[in-house]
Amino acid sequence: MAEKIKFTIDGKECYAEQGQTILAAALDNGVYIPSLCYLKDLIPAGSCRICNVKVSGRFMTACTTPVNDGMEVENNTPELEELRKSIVEMLFVSGNHFCPACEKSGNCELQALAYKYQMMVPRFPYIFPEKEVDPSSPKLFIERNRCILCKRCIRSIKDESGKSLFAFKKRGNKLMINLDHELAATMTDEMAEEAMEICPVGSILRKEKGFDQPIGHRKFDKQAIGSDIKSVI
Repeated sequence: MAEKIKFTIDGKECYAEQGQTILAAALDNGVYIPSLCYLKDLIPAGSCRICNVKVSGRFMTACTTPVNDGMEVENNTPELEELRKSIVEMLFVSGNHFCPACEKSGNCELQALAYKYQMMVPRFPYIFPEKEVDPSSPKLFIERNRCILCKRCIRSIKDESGKSLFAFKKRGNKLMINLDHELAATMTDEMAEEAMEICPVGSILRKEKGFDQPIGHRKFDKQAIGSDIKSVI
């Protein structure tokens, strides 16, 4: 058995496997580091930046930074919590989010983080960008107004030959998620359900599903995000 690496998170002694990232190791040690783009067993993207921690005085994304022996990680500090809150606020103002009418309300990770950081009204001005929606797939509705470009769908939803059903289209502030309609035509109900569940917001919706979970019985209606570390792993 390989020798474990010893490190600390906010002074708590933790152990990690060689090559493990800070975020993965933190979860194994029962420490919650917020993230929107991380998915276990997938190559990390580091795109949402919410998992920023501080190591040796420098900000680093916990999902892409490997643990070193003796590393001292700062996670739960006022400075980092304020940074994460700012990122959540920017995600809200750079999209068109209206939580009361969203099918993912109560199951949305972005919404749950907004509650966690007590975001009432963002300090930044709303952009209200014009974003395309795509209802043309037989099983999915793509609501780009809610997309946070986390790349979860790109990295995880693939057909039997390994081809991704989702990809980025355009560049810069025009960047958007795109669905391969030829591949989407062969999508199973199970794959469509998985795509909706993997999306951390309400951007990928399974058609004919709607609001099948009543308010009060949805994931984050019952417990705050990160309060049960087992639900994150």
